[in-house]
Amino acid sequence: MANIEEQKLLMQKIARVLDEARTSYATHTRKLKELLSLRSCSPLGFFSAFSKTLLPLFSFQRRTASAERVVRFVSIFASIRDAKNASDCDAFLEEFLRFLLLGSAAADRTARFRSCQIISEIIMRLPDDAEVSDELWDDVIECMKQRVGDKFPIIRTYAVRALSRFSSDSENSDILDILLQALPLEQNAEVRKTIVLSLPPSNTTSTAIIECTLDVSESVRKAAYCVVANKFPLQTLSIKLRTVILQRGLSDRSEAVTKECLKLLKDEWLAKCCNGDLIELLKFLDVETYESAGEAVMGALLKARLIEVEEGQSIRQFLTSSSNSDGHCSRKVQLMEAEVALYWRSVCRYLQTEAQAKGSDAAATMGTEAAVYAAEASDNNETLEKILPETVLDYVELVKAHLAAGPNYRFSSRQLLLLGAMFDFSDATNRKLASTLVHELLHRSLEHEIDEKGNKVFIGDGINLGGDRDWAESVSVLARKVHGAAGEFEEVVLGVVEELARPCRERSADFLQWMHCLSVAGLLLENAKSFRYLQRKIEPVELLQSLLLPGAKHIHLDVQRVAIRCLGLFGLLERKPSEDLIKQLRMSFLKGPSPISVVACKALVDLAMWHGPQEVDRAMGHNLSPQSQDENMSFNSIECSDTNGDTNLELLDFLCTGLDQDNLDKLPDTDESESVKSILGEGFAKMLLLSEKYPSISTSLHPSLLLRLISMYFHDETKDMERLKQCLSVFFEHYPSLSADHKKCLSKAFISVMRSMWPGINGNMGGSPLMVSTMRKRAIQVARFMLQMMQAPLYARENGNGGRESTETIDSSVQTSPLDFESGEEGLAIRIATEVARFSSKKTAAEKSYVSALCKVVFLLQFRSSEQHAIKLMRKLLNRIAESAQTERDLLKEMKKMDDRLNALELNPDEEFSQDQAATVLGRLELALNFDLDNRLSKLPTPAPCSTKPTSYRRRLRHEEHSSSDEETSPKSIVPQNSRAAVNTRTQRASKTAALTKMNSNRANKVNEEDDDKVNEEDYDDEDEDGSDVTSEEDSDDSS
Repeated sequence: MANIEEQKLLMQKIARVLDEARTSYATHTRKLKELLSLRSCSPLGFFSAFSKTLLPLFSFQRRTASAERVVRFVSIFASIRDAKNASDCDAFLEEFLRFLLLGSAAADRTARFRSCQIISEIIMRLPDDAEVSDELWDDVIECMKQRVGDKFPIIRTYAVRALSRFSSDSENSDILDILLQALPLEQNAEVRKTIVLSLPPSNTTSTAIIECTLDVSESVRKAAYCVVANKFPLQTLSIKLRTVILQRGLSDRSEAVTKECLKLLKDEWLAKCCNGDLIELLKFLDVETYESAGEAVMGALLKARLIEVEEGQSIRQFLTSSSNSDGHCSRKVQLMEAEVALYWRSVCRYLQTEAQAKGSDAAATMGTEAAVYAAEASDNNETLEKILPETVLDYVELVKAHLAAGPNYRFSSRQLLLLGAMFDFSDATNRKLASTLVHELLHRSLEHEIDEKGNKVFIGDGINLGGDRDWAESVSVLARKVHGAAGEFEEVVLGVVEELARPCRERSADFLQWMHCLSVAGLLLENAKSFRYLQRKIEPVELLQSLLLPGAKHIHLDVQRVAIRCLGLFGLLERKPSEDLIKQLRMSFLKGPSPISVVACKALVDLAMWHGPQEVDRAMGHNLSPQSQDENMSFNSIECSDTNGDTNLELLDFLCTGLDQDNLDKLPDTDESESVKSILGEGFAKMLLLSEKYPSISTSLHPSLLLRLISMYFHDETKDMERLKQCLSVFFEHYPSLSADHKKCLSKAFISVMRSMWPGINGNMGGSPLMVSTMRKRAIQVARFMLQMMQAPLYARENGNGGRESTETIDSSVQTSPLDFESGEEGLAIRIATEVARFSSKKTAAEKSYVSALCKVVFLLQFRSSEQHAIKLMRKLLNRIAESAQTERDLLKEMKKMDDRLNALELNPDEEFSQDQAATVLGRLELALNFDLDNRLSKLPTPAPCSTKPTSYRRRLRHEEHSSSDEETSPKSIVPQNSRAAVNTRTQRASKTAALTKMNSNRANKVNEEDDDKVNEEDYDDEDEDGSDVTSEEDSDDSS
């Protein structure tokens, strides 16, 4: 009795200490001393009293501040190590950890949560000199590994936190493997964040952490940048990873993530790793290869005003003057490195942009505010003038010096060319000096190398001027700035083209000269606004016939490629495309190798979207009337060997050959994003999305185009075409919501898509059972995808009063709706029902699965009460479908439910629905189905019933409750109920089979009864667990 009283007294003292500790963190130091003195006075019975006193915490569900203080206090007490009583501290720690291990494996989630929480706190606070047995640590680690896969996110979070201290230990490498495997599969953002924060720095974890910079959760992305800043110095990461981190972070949609990335850039990489030297940081990023990353870094630092131009620093310091003994002044140019050139170009562009913005603000305001803005604009302009070369002559000499330095300074030269847009060329002298630089740039031949066989090999893409689109753009910007008068740019560049074309006309030019001439012509055509300015020196027809078409027929493939591009640009400038141009593009698309076909395909798609497909067909002599276009319901195709097929087909038919047959030779280095299929898919998607702007494309062709796009989107061949997949995903997201006509087109294409994808239907080949199963799953996925598009609401449109009005009625019970049944779910349901009704009662296995999949889609469609004719026709079609599905009980049940819904929506059930009315509805949907409306479903052979043995009492009672309520409210069904008379009329063989089935099902029924009891008990336990409230409201939301 004395021991019991002493233990109760000790428990009261411990409880008093815990109660006072939960009031404030400030009392923890004093209360720790009290608790240590209690343990030293009663070392034998302390743990028993302490654990019993702490038990209420393991059943306290809410994460209140007081409970968190107690958890922290207990964790500090368990991890503290008193030098005077070290053995007592170690013994208590081991006993307490074993006690917590029991709680972490408990069935109650509150106990598991509190145990894992305290274990993680102890591990994180435990000093390095704590003596714990290896066996106990192994038990703790193994238990936490199991809790990483716990059902509740909060428990997984603390389990990961507990393992984080051991993740860097080489002896526990399996812990790191578990965390890396759990990271991509984890659904809860807080758990993912904890995993990211727990990963140690290594080559293995760097990839996983950087992948988390694309996480959907803002907190996870922010944690990833925090881990990179604290654990990964700049030198330990590859150049590719450095640029990826900065580009993603500085362009993130969340301001908090952007600030975290800027903090990483400024405080860690710039200040610590580069000692504040921005040029050194740009060298680590390799701006020549990753220019966009360097621009993003400069833009972020300039926007944050972290870059200040010191006095005396400017581009002028790279130009020095010296006088010789004769008194002549010579200019010496110091070459810029790539990082320096990018730095000055970014600074100058920022100053010019800021000056223009402040000037606009000053013009838009008045008074003191306008004066402040004007002063800021003036300061920026003055700073810009001090940085730029003093004269245009100095600028030209600086650029020419870098051009003469060779390809190693090509990047610096391009940065300097972009600075030319900041000079004023209104003075004739300055314009003349700059014009000489422009002529030199345009006459600058393509860079090339000599291979082992002595052949010339060009450097670059072979299409743009200088072999680089960025270089061509910089030359174009400078040329248009220098020759800014109307038509002056076209006149100057066309003069250069004439000079370069002379050896091409004389047939004395090699392929490099051809490519150079055509690249300059492409620069002209790309930037010219009209042929009107070109006619001053040369007729466009002469340019086409003497240069572009001969180039497209050149023997060298690279010359053909750049010439085909120029033909496409030439066609965009024409008012009406010429016949020779279209013929050459079609021939190159059909007969050329993959690179040529890709460029020709781009040109044809661009011309179709710019002029319209009908206008392009007129150039070929195809003058089709609207009537004949409507009659052309599908596309034709041609074979590669058909030499005349390219001139006999319309443009859309011709382009579809690139989708229907893979007759194009593919080179090993062909980019998947530049394939013919990806270009055609993107072009057709744009035409369908903007169908209102292309009235020449018959609406009867839209379903065929949509069929091809859907098939392409779900085909295995396009899974690696990321650009195409992204384009089509955006298209399918917006297409059904833009117009009711788009929904109508989608409804028309549904059956065609299903027929084309279902194995064993419409002549489709099957294969192995695994292949057939995969094809069916894909077709079902496509059906659900199209159903989702059909059910997407229409976008709201602006009305005349400036407001927005929805084009679709939200409430389906409203009697009037702008969306007719042809474009709604009713039209799709009737189309599917008509397709199902075409099949007889005797179907193959493929037909049965096909009909079942279609019926499952029909049952998900909703009807509006305003469409009474569609409702009546659908009920008749259900009767017809039930006739062909007599032996499929599941389908009959779903048909009954759908018929009940339709019966509830029908306003006048007694009103007759004539054959003419049905024909009218089907005619509007362009369907044809002959069936007798008076042939109603009277009595169908009942499918073989299941065992007549009654089920367990609990299940039978539940069934009787539902059936009694259904009998009172459900209307008359089209599907007959099972009757005993039908069972008694079975044949003798059927009765024998049923008897055997009944005998074999006795044991199964007993097992089912036992399983039902077990399931009910488990359900009860789950409900108890779901009803508990372990976490706070915030954590509960995260866990869900």
